[in-house]
Amino acid sequence: MADFNLFDAEEKTLEQAEELRHGMADAPAAIRDGLATLIDSYGRSVREQRRLVRVSDRLQAQLATVNHELGKRKAEAEQALDDLKSAQESLVQAEKLASLGALVGGVAHEINTPVGIALSCASHLADATQDIKKLFEADDIGVDDFKRYMATAMDTTSLILSNCERAAQLIRSFKQVAVDRTSSERRDFDLCAYIRETLASLGPHLRQAGHTVSIDCPGGITMTSYPGALSQVLSNFVMNSLVHGFEPGQIGEIRIEVDQVEPDQVRLTYADTGRGIPDQNRGRIFDPFFTTRRGIGGSGLGLHIVYNLVTGPLGGNVSVESPAKGGTAFVVTVPQVTASPTV
Repeated sequence: MADFNLFDAEEKTLEQAEELRHGMADAPAAIRDGLATLIDSYGRSVREQRRLVRVSDRLQAQLATVNHELGKRKAEAEQALDDLKSAQESLVQAEKLASLGALVGGVAHEINTPVGIALSCASHLADATQDIKKLFEADDIGVDDFKRYMATAMDTTSLILSNCERAAQLIRSFKQVAVDRTSSERRDFDLCAYIRETLASLGPHLRQAGHTVSIDCPGGITMTSYPGALSQVLSNFVMNSLVHGFEPGQIGEIRIEVDQVEPDQVRLTYADTGRGIPDQNRGRIFDPFFTTRRGIGGSGLGLHIVYNLVTGPLGGNVSVESPAKGGTAFVVTVPQVTASPTV
């Protein structure tokens, strides 16, 4: 072993000491006894050092094994973390697509009403036109027949035009919101108009639940930012209120207020009159997968997505408050002009 080479000098010293002790056979007993004690003590010291070296060698071997195992476990943990992040990103994207799918379903249902009315009016006008045509071809048309037809034509065309315009408006709002959700494009937009467009696309969900929405937003605020991210934030706030905020059957109120705390900073406050958030949960609501409605409509990703969008693309911050009158308020502060992405 390595310690034999390490202790060669000590072994030679012990041999020389033994030779010296034998050579002092005629010396006084006290000197011989003292030298023997000294040699014995030195021998024990050398043996103890040998033992410590062997222990040290074993410990170093064990430490190397432990370090190897730690390195292996560290690599496995890093791989598991990467897999978890990848899975989380996939779930976040799935949540965004689910939100967009709900938006599509709501808008499709909303468009169905004006389109159905326009179709019925067009069918009625076609029947009236066919009847007046028969009277004309039979040369049996009278003034009263023509007046009735004109009244029918005026009424139906008015309804057709108003309902087609309503459908076109819904399609325009949905098209812009849907494009922004999928493109992540930075552009200029009117903040108040865009908030109304987003809420219009969520109208079916809100009317079905019976909740009222009020918007207090001064005109003339032009943002240079990511409207798709802002639309996603508002949609997640609304769905959070519908799923978590209001009790079943409760008719609540949602308020959105916008003001400028600084010339280049915009603050958006979203508040509902729902049940509120317990104190013990307030510090965790932006954590991924945290939800109090597991299995009954809650994924735990809605507010986590909000946090990532506000602090990421929108370049701002978000906080939650519990108003004195009850409910929940989210305060989002973002720059009016978001920095361009670095290339």
